[in-house]
Parts: sequence; structure tokens; C-alpha cells
Amino acid sequence: MAKFKIMSWNVNGIRACTRHGFLEWLQTEKPDVIGLQETKAHIEQLEEEVLSPNGYESYYFSGVRKGYSGVAFYIKKKFPIVKVTNGLGKKIFDDEGRTQILESEDFILINGYYPNGGRDHSRVDFKLDFSRAMLKKALALKKKTGKEIILTGDFNTAHHEIDLKNPKSNKKSTGFLPHERVFLDELLEAGFVDIFRETHKDEPEHYTWWTYRMNCREKNVGWRIDYVYVTEGLRDKVKKSFHRPEVKGSDHCPIGIELKF
Repeated sequence: MAKFKIMSWNVNGIRACTRHGFLEWLQTEKPDVIGLQETKAHIEQLEEEVLSPNGYESYYFSGVRKGYSGVAFYIKKKFPIVKVTNGLGKKIFDDEGRTQILESEDFILINGYYPNGGRDHSRVDFKLDFSRAMLKKALALKKKTGKEIILTGDFNTAHHEIDLKNPKSNKKSTGFLPHERVFLDELLEAGFVDIFRETHKDEPEHYTWWTYRMNCREKNVGWRIDYVYVTEGLRDKVKKSFHRPEVKGSDHCPIGIELKF
């Protein structure tokens, strides 16, 4: 019987998050794998203690532009990896360092930092193109390997009104535009399960991101924009789905699932 804790966290800068206790938290939480988003760093900018914390190996994929975007995996050394690959194979997306794929013996985990649509909505089309390319890649991997898929990361979209504190005033804001939300419908139609919402049904006020302004985190005025989606074959393997809103260090909180095979 194998048990795994799989987590995700938009750290909004790994160097800043490290100053606020990331490494100590990692040793306390002990995920088997955590996918990070918005690392904002190249490996030559990071200390050895950040790159190789006790018991873990890290894999970074950074964008061309320094101080922007970037994803990383931290994986326990005993975890059964088949391989880790970077990117989707499309330069327009991969230049921004937004995707990593971990194939294990039991499943495939895709860590994604989905683009922000921009206040002026200028990047919404790019965001949706990236999102659909991710879905296409996930389905192709499932077909090719026969393994179940986990899609996790910062999707930068709240799906339903229950997923943000102020839905009515954000109808025209990126992150809650109707055509952005449609993509999350498409994920469900493709056979993915929003496992946190399935296990927390109609429970309100579960958020993963809070603006730094106006004490929004203290007031829990937030958005649920970070997700773990799993294919149907993993639905019954997920024994727990959780958020860690008490964990600071970023404007997002860590999220995760516990799997049992």
C-alpha cells in the first residue's frame, strides 16, 4: 500500500518565500511532491540550501525573462520518479517557464502556472490558448501511457460564484470572466474532477489567494484559483483534499491531496 501527499503552492517568488520560512515549512509538512509556481528565479540565483533541502531534490524550469513566472518541483528522494520534463514543447508558452511534467510509477503530475489575463484583458486569449494546450497535452499523455493524470497549480480563474468572496463585483474582472470560466467546464467535460470541490461540496469561503491590499487575508476576502484536478481513475484514490490558509509566505496558500494506492 503506497501513500503520497501531493501539494502545490504559488510562492510568488521563491527567494521571498524562503525568507518567510519556506524551507522550515517544507520539513514540517513533508509532502512527497510539491509543485511551485511563480518562482521568479533562475537556479544560479539560488543558494544550495534552497536547491537541495534535506531529503529533497528540486527541478526548476524558469522563463527567459528574469524575475518573472517559473515553476519548480520539490520531490522526496525516495519518491518513485520515472522522469521529469519541462514545458509543453511550444516556444510561445515555454519561454515563460509555465509547465513541468512528472511521470511516476503510479500517475502523471502536471504542474502549471496558468497566465493572468491582465487587468486590461490583453492576455486572456493567450491564457486560454495555454490552458487548452495543457489539457490537450494531459489527454495525450493519458492515452500514450495509460496512466491517470493530476493537473495542479495556479489556474488564475475562479470557477463558480462560491469560489470568490465578491462574485458580482468581479463579473468583468479577469479571473472570473465567463469565457475564462468555460475552460474549467471543459476540464470537467474531459473527465477531470475538481477534487477539493467534490470533497467540500457547497462549503463557502474556501480560498487560495488574497490580495495584499486592505487586510483581505485577515478578513478572508479571497479567491479559489489554485486547484488539483484528477482523472476519474484517481477519484477513489484521493483520501483527503485540503488547503493550508494558515501558511503565510505568499499571497497564495499551499493546497494538496493525499493519495492511497
